[in-house]
Amino acid sequence: MNDSYIKRKSFIRWLQFGIVMFCTLMVVVACHRGGSIPLNDHSKNVACRDVEHAAGITCIPENFQRLVTLDDTSLANAIALGIKPVGAVISNFSSYWQDKLTGVKNIGTIGEPNLESILALKPDLIAGFDYQQDIYPITSKIAPTVLLNFKHSGQWKEVFTNISVALDKKEVGQKVMKDYYRRLAEFKQKMGAKLSNLKVSVVRVYPNNINIYLRDSFCGIVLQDAGLSRPESQNFTATEAKHLFGNQIQISIGNELIEKADADVIFIWTAENDTKSNQTAKKKLEELKLSPLWKNLKAVEQNKIYIVPDYWIGGSILAANAIIDDLFKYLINFNVNKNTVIPRTLLTILG
Repeated sequence: MNDSYIKRKSFIRWLQFGIVMFCTLMVVVACHRGGSIPLNDHSKNVACRDVEHAAGITCIPENFQRLVTLDDTSLANAIALGIKPVGAVISNFSSYWQDKLTGVKNIGTIGEPNLESILALKPDLIAGFDYQQDIYPITSKIAPTVLLNFKHSGQWKEVFTNISVALDKKEVGQKVMKDYYRRLAEFKQKMGAKLSNLKVSVVRVYPNNINIYLRDSFCGIVLQDAGLSRPESQNFTATEAKHLFGNQIQISIGNELIEKADADVIFIWTAENDTKSNQTAKKKLEELKLSPLWKNLKAVEQNKIYIVPDYWIGGSILAANAIIDDLFKYLINFNVNKNTVIPRTLLTILG
């Protein structure tokens, strides 16, 4: 989940969304009364399980067939559990498992799913997160809706467990998490003694500022599980960070404080939710690279800067495994010792 994007939503944007929801509700009610587009009849005698969630208690059909997910994290977690939704919010953050999305209809953007599109898909279950409670009165009339708690991205494991239980895939979820830890154990074994000496920094360049991600962020949890250490500037728990910085998972720094981003290795990205912002962020990164302060960073001097995709700010088990892929790719294949980086072409020849 893109936490900062959700938090930056303005009052005007939500007001516009509210107007759209109201108009959609009027259309739904009118169509229902006219008999042209009937709402799902929840009174049918369908076997279901009561599941408590952020918006109340919902009886989830035991054999649901047409799941709709309201965000990219719920989408990715459902896919990891072996369930392909009929419709989902498909954002830029979903592009890395695009091959798994064939046949899934895009129902809108993060925070703004299209209610008419959801209605047309005739779902028998809708899943999302607690920040979508504004539309719960409508979605719950379309189909049973479950909205899980997700306060910040560091809670991604709890979220995955909760959705696996809600979707009656608890055992599948346990197997998926077991495989996650198996891969991490393999990573640690291959890293060997290098693991204890390596500090990893995680940086995101925004159009207007630079953020460093802390130990209890989504990617921070994966790095902890991998046995990797963080520089002191990023080694804060969610509780400590909330008290010190007012944010549990990330803090902002200016160019003049870029030394706080330094480590043996820096993973960095510029992902934004629209093309214009993406271009601006990339331009800011290029400008940053010209700074003398940037050039003095240890990771820069040792050529240990790796630009990674935006699944590093994800919230799903698919994104977590994608990060593990990057750890294998960069820290094992190329981190031969603290002072030497073997070019990829040479590694190919040696292989």
